[in-house]
Amino acid sequence: MRVYIGCAGFTNDDWAAPGLIYEGVKKDAYLGAYAAHFDAVELNSSFYAIPGLKSFEGMVRKTAGAVRFCVKLHKVFTHERAPTDDDFDRMLQSPEPLRDAGVMGPYLAQFPYSFHRTPDNRKYLGMLTSRFAGHELAVELRHASWDKPEVRAGMAEQGVIWVSPDYPPVGGMPEPQVHVTGDVGYLRLHGRNRANWWEGQSASERHDYLYNRAEMDEWAEKIALVGGDLSELYVYFANTTKGHALKNIPMLREALNARGVPVRTPEPPDEGRLL
Repeated sequence: MRVYIGCAGFTNDDWAAPGLIYEGVKKDAYLGAYAAHFDAVELNSSFYAIPGLKSFEGMVRKTAGAVRFCVKLHKVFTHERAPTDDDFDRMLQSPEPLRDAGVMGPYLAQFPYSFHRTPDNRKYLGMLTSRFAGHELAVELRHASWDKPEVRAGMAEQGVIWVSPDYPPVGGMPEPQVHVTGDVGYLRLHGRNRANWWEGQSASERHDYLYNRAEMDEWAEKIALVGGDLSELYVYFANTTKGHALKNIPMLREALNARGVPVRTPEPPDEGRLL
Protein backbone atom coordinates (compact mmCIF):
# COMPACT_ATOMS: atom_id res chain seq x y z
CA MET A 1 0.00 0.00 0.00
CA ARG A 2 1.34 3.40 -1.03
CA VAL A 3 0.28 6.05 1.47
CA TYR A 4 -0.04 9.68 0.40
CA ILE A 5 -0.40 12.21 3.22
CA GLY A 6 -1.23 15.88 2.84
CA CYS A 7 -3.61 18.68 3.73
CA ALA A 8 -7.03 19.89 2.68
CA GLY A 9 -5.83 22.94 0.79
CA PHE A 10 -2.48 24.66 0.70
CA THR A 11 -3.30 28.41 0.65
CA ASN A 12 -3.19 28.79 4.42
CA ASP A 13 -1.93 32.16 5.64
CA ASP A 14 -1.73 30.69 9.17
CA TRP A 15 1.34 28.83 7.95
CA ALA A 16 3.26 32.08 7.44
CA ALA A 17 3.67 32.35 11.23
CA PRO A 18 7.24 32.20 12.57
CA GLY A 19 8.66 28.69 12.35
CA LEU A 20 6.03 27.32 9.96
CA ILE A 21 6.57 26.39 6.34
CA TYR A 22 5.41 29.64 4.70
CA GLU A 23 7.42 32.00 6.87
CA GLY A 24 8.93 34.56 4.49
CA VAL A 25 7.35 32.87 1.44
CA LYS A 26 5.33 34.89 -1.09
CA LYS A 27 1.80 33.67 -1.76
CA ASP A 28 2.50 32.71 -5.34
CA ALA A 29 5.25 30.42 -4.04
CA TYR A 30 3.13 28.66 -1.42
CA LEU A 31 2.52 25.55 -3.53
CA GLY A 32 6.22 25.07 -4.25
CA ALA A 33 6.98 25.37 -0.53
CA TYR A 34 4.18 22.93 0.24
CA ALA A 35 5.62 20.39 -2.21
CA ALA A 36 8.88 20.34 -0.25
CA HIS A 37 7.04 18.81 2.71
CA PHE A 38 4.11 16.78 1.41
CA ASP A 39 3.42 14.39 -1.47
CA ALA A 40 -0.33 14.99 -1.79
CA VAL A 41 -2.78 17.87 -1.62
CA GLU A 42 -6.53 18.23 -1.74
CA LEU A 43 -7.43 21.09 -4.07
CA ASN A 44 -10.07 23.24 -2.38
CA SER A 45 -10.19 26.13 -4.86
CA SER A 46 -12.02 23.98 -7.42
CA PHE A 47 -15.04 23.92 -5.06
CA TYR A 48 -15.52 27.64 -5.72
CA ALA A 49 -14.29 27.94 -9.31
CA ILE A 50 -13.04 25.24 -11.66
CA PRO A 51 -9.45 26.12 -12.63
CA GLY A 52 -8.56 26.18 -16.31
CA LEU A 53 -5.97 24.09 -18.11
CA LYS A 54 -3.23 26.68 -17.63
CA SER A 55 -3.84 26.79 -13.89
CA PHE A 56 -3.43 23.04 -13.63
CA GLU A 57 -0.32 23.21 -15.81
CA GLY A 58 1.09 25.74 -13.35
CA MET A 59 0.37 23.41 -10.43
CA VAL A 60 2.35 20.63 -12.06
CA ARG A 61 5.22 22.99 -12.80
CA LYS A 62 5.36 24.44 -9.28
CA THR A 63 5.41 21.00 -7.68
CA ALA A 64 7.82 19.46 -10.22
CA GLY A 65 5.42 16.53 -10.61
CA ALA A 66 6.10 15.39 -7.03
CA VAL A 67 2.64 15.94 -5.54
CA ARG A 68 -0.57 13.99 -6.09
CA PHE A 69 -3.66 16.19 -6.49
CA CYS A 70 -7.13 15.20 -5.37
CA VAL A 71 -9.53 17.67 -6.97
CA LYS A 72 -12.66 18.66 -5.05
CA LEU A 73 -15.79 18.88 -7.17
CA HIS A 74 -17.31 22.30 -7.64
CA LYS A 75 -20.20 23.11 -5.30
CA VAL A 76 -22.66 22.92 -8.20
CA PHE A 77 -22.24 19.12 -8.03
CA THR A 78 -22.55 18.62 -4.27
CA HIS A 79 -24.27 21.57 -2.61
CA GLU A 80 -26.40 23.15 -5.34
CA ARG A 81 -26.84 19.82 -7.14
CA ALA A 82 -27.81 21.36 -10.46
CA PRO A 83 -24.82 20.73 -12.76
CA THR A 84 -25.10 21.32 -16.48
CA ASP A 85 -23.39 19.33 -19.20
CA ASP A 86 -20.90 22.19 -19.47
CA ASP A 87 -20.10 21.86 -15.76
CA PHE A 88 -19.37 18.17 -16.22
CA ASP A 89 -17.22 18.84 -19.28
CA ARG A 90 -15.12 21.47 -17.51
CA MET A 91 -14.75 19.41 -14.34
CA LEU A 92 -13.62 16.38 -16.29
CA GLN A 93 -11.41 18.09 -18.87
CA SER A 94 -9.63 20.88 -17.00
CA PRO A 95 -7.38 18.64 -14.83
CA GLU A 96 -5.96 16.95 -17.94
CA PRO A 97 -2.45 18.36 -17.22
CA LEU A 98 -2.49 16.46 -13.92
CA ARG A 99 -3.34 13.22 -15.73
CA ASP A 100 -0.66 13.83 -18.34
CA ALA A 101 1.91 14.28 -15.56
CA GLY A 102 0.69 11.18 -13.70
CA VAL A 103 -0.22 13.13 -10.56
CA MET A 104 -4.02 13.02 -10.67
CA GLY A 105 -5.61 11.40 -7.63
CA PRO A 106 -9.33 10.84 -7.12
CA TYR A 107 -11.93 13.52 -7.47
CA LEU A 108 -13.56 14.38 -4.15
CA ALA A 109 -17.32 14.88 -3.87
CA GLN A 110 -17.87 16.42 -0.44
CA PHE A 111 -21.57 16.43 0.36
CA PRO A 112 -23.00 18.52 3.21
CA TYR A 113 -24.59 17.14 6.37
CA SER A 114 -28.00 18.13 4.96
CA PHE A 115 -27.60 15.54 2.18
CA HIS A 116 -29.52 12.68 3.82
CA ARG A 117 -30.10 9.21 2.41
CA THR A 118 -33.44 9.80 0.72
CA PRO A 119 -34.75 8.27 -2.52
CA ASP A 120 -34.12 11.51 -4.42
CA ASN A 121 -30.60 11.89 -3.06
CA ARG A 122 -29.78 8.26 -3.79
CA LYS A 123 -30.93 8.82 -7.37
CA TYR A 124 -28.83 11.97 -7.64
CA LEU A 125 -25.74 10.23 -6.29
CA GLY A 126 -26.25 7.42 -8.79
CA MET A 127 -26.42 9.94 -11.64
CA LEU A 128 -23.30 11.75 -10.44
CA THR A 129 -21.21 8.61 -10.10
CA SER A 130 -22.30 7.41 -13.53
CA ARG A 131 -21.17 10.71 -15.10
CA PHE A 132 -17.72 10.25 -13.53
CA ALA A 133 -17.44 6.62 -14.64
CA GLY A 134 -13.90 5.90 -15.77
CA HIS A 135 -12.44 8.34 -13.25
CA GLU A 136 -11.64 7.71 -9.60
CA LEU A 137 -14.31 9.40 -7.47
CA ALA A 138 -14.21 9.59 -3.68
CA VAL A 139 -17.48 10.51 -1.97
CA GLU A 140 -17.77 12.02 1.50
CA LEU A 141 -21.25 11.56 2.97
CA ARG A 142 -21.55 13.40 6.26
CA HIS A 143 -24.96 12.26 7.45
CA ALA A 144 -25.09 9.03 9.46
CA SER A 145 -27.97 7.70 7.35
CA TRP A 146 -25.40 6.74 4.71
CA ASP A 147 -23.10 4.92 7.14
CA LYS A 148 -24.33 1.43 6.28
CA PRO A 149 -22.67 -1.71 4.84
CA GLU A 150 -25.18 -1.84 1.98
CA VAL A 151 -24.25 1.70 0.92
CA ARG A 152 -20.57 0.81 0.81
CA ALA A 153 -21.34 -2.43 -1.02
CA GLY A 154 -23.18 -0.43 -3.68
CA MET A 155 -20.27 1.99 -3.95
CA ALA A 156 -17.88 -0.92 -4.35
CA GLU A 157 -19.99 -2.29 -7.21
CA GLN A 158 -19.86 1.09 -8.93
CA GLY A 159 -16.12 1.56 -8.34
CA VAL A 160 -16.69 4.53 -6.02
CA ILE A 161 -14.41 5.28 -3.07
CA TRP A 162 -16.01 5.69 0.36
CA VAL A 163 -14.37 8.58 2.20
CA SER A 164 -13.56 7.46 5.73
CA PRO A 165 -13.83 10.45 8.09
CA ASP A 166 -12.77 11.54 11.52
CA TYR A 167 -15.34 14.02 12.85
CA PRO A 168 -15.86 15.44 16.33
CA PRO A 169 -18.00 13.14 18.53
CA VAL A 170 -21.18 15.18 18.14
CA GLY A 171 -23.48 12.43 16.85
CA GLY A 172 -25.38 12.09 13.61
CA MET A 173 -22.33 11.50 11.42
CA PRO A 174 -20.43 8.39 10.23
CA GLU A 175 -18.26 6.53 12.70
CA PRO A 176 -14.45 6.98 12.59
CA GLN A 177 -13.45 3.80 10.79
CA VAL A 178 -11.40 3.03 7.68
CA HIS A 179 -13.71 1.37 5.18
CA VAL A 180 -12.53 -0.14 1.90
CA THR A 181 -14.66 -0.15 -1.27
CA GLY A 182 -11.91 -0.75 -3.81
CA ASP A 183 -8.16 -0.64 -4.41
CA VAL A 184 -7.90 3.00 -3.34
CA GLY A 185 -8.74 4.33 0.13
CA TYR A 186 -9.44 7.88 1.23
CA LEU A 187 -9.31 9.25 4.78
CA ARG A 188 -10.16 12.82 5.88
CA LEU A 189 -9.24 13.95 9.39
CA HIS A 190 -11.32 16.97 10.40
CA GLY A 191 -10.22 17.24 14.02
CA ARG A 192 -12.39 16.73 17.09
CA ASN A 193 -13.42 20.25 18.01
CA ARG A 194 -16.80 19.34 19.46
CA ALA A 195 -17.53 22.83 20.81
CA ASN A 196 -17.18 24.60 17.46
CA TRP A 197 -18.36 21.98 14.96
CA TRP A 198 -21.93 23.24 14.82
CA GLU A 199 -21.45 26.66 16.40
CA GLY A 200 -18.28 27.73 14.60
CA GLN A 201 -18.67 30.69 12.26
CA SER A 202 -16.08 29.41 9.78
CA ALA A 203 -14.28 26.29 8.64
CA SER A 204 -11.20 27.65 10.38
CA GLU A 205 -13.00 27.62 13.73
CA ARG A 206 -14.47 24.15 13.18
CA HIS A 207 -11.07 22.70 12.33
CA ASP A 208 -9.18 24.35 15.19
CA TYR A 209 -7.94 21.12 16.75
CA LEU A 210 -4.55 19.54 17.38
CA TYR A 211 -4.59 15.74 17.57
CA ASN A 212 -2.54 14.19 20.35
CA ARG A 213 -0.13 11.32 19.83
CA ALA A 214 -2.55 8.71 21.17
CA GLU A 215 -5.15 9.78 18.60
CA MET A 216 -2.60 9.49 15.80
CA ASP A 217 -1.60 6.05 17.08
CA GLU A 218 -5.27 5.08 16.98
CA TRP A 219 -5.54 6.01 13.31
CA ALA A 220 -2.24 4.35 12.47
CA GLU A 221 -3.61 1.09 13.92
CA LYS A 222 -6.77 1.36 11.80
CA ILE A 223 -4.76 2.10 8.66
CA ALA A 224 -2.38 -0.80 9.29
CA LEU A 225 -5.34 -3.21 9.47
CA VAL A 226 -6.37 -2.44 5.87
CA GLY A 227 -2.84 -2.26 4.46
CA GLY A 228 -3.25 -5.56 2.63
CA ASP A 229 -6.53 -4.52 1.02
CA LEU A 230 -5.41 -1.31 -0.72
CA SER A 231 -2.91 -0.34 -3.38
CA GLU A 232 -3.12 3.37 -2.44
CA LEU A 233 -4.39 5.35 0.51
CA TYR A 234 -4.86 9.12 0.60
CA VAL A 235 -4.86 10.72 4.05
CA TYR A 236 -5.80 14.38 4.29
CA PHE A 237 -5.76 16.60 7.35
CA ALA A 238 -8.38 19.35 7.38
CA ASN A 239 -7.21 20.79 10.72
CA THR A 240 -4.99 23.32 8.97
CA THR A 241 -5.90 26.15 11.38
CA LYS A 242 -2.84 27.52 13.23
CA GLY A 243 -0.68 24.91 11.53
CA HIS A 244 -2.16 22.00 13.52
CA ALA A 245 -1.94 19.66 10.52
CA LEU A 246 1.76 20.48 10.12
CA LYS A 247 2.37 19.08 13.60
CA ASN A 248 0.08 16.08 13.26
CA ILE A 249 1.39 14.74 9.96
CA PRO A 250 4.87 13.89 11.31
CA MET A 251 3.13 12.12 14.22
CA LEU A 252 1.11 9.95 11.84
CA ARG A 253 4.11 9.22 9.64
CA GLU A 254 6.07 8.04 12.67
CA ALA A 255 3.17 5.95 13.95
CA LEU A 256 2.66 4.29 10.56
CA ASN A 257 6.33 3.51 10.06
CA ALA A 258 6.43 1.98 13.56
CA ARG A 259 3.63 -0.39 12.49
CA GLY A 260 5.33 -1.51 9.31
CA VAL A 261 3.41 0.81 6.99
CA PRO A 262 6.10 2.64 5.01
CA VAL A 263 5.52 6.34 4.43
CA ARG A 264 7.69 8.49 2.20
CA THR A 265 8.74 11.81 3.68
CA PRO A 266 9.93 14.55 1.31
CA GLU A 267 13.25 16.11 2.32
CA PRO A 268 12.87 19.91 2.40
CA PRO A 269 15.92 21.90 1.27
CA ASP A 270 15.68 24.15 4.33
CA GLU A 271 16.07 21.86 7.32
CA GLY A 272 16.13 24.80 9.68
CA ARG A 273 12.50 25.68 9.06
CA LEU A 274 10.47 22.53 9.02
CA LEU A 275 7.11 22.01 10.67
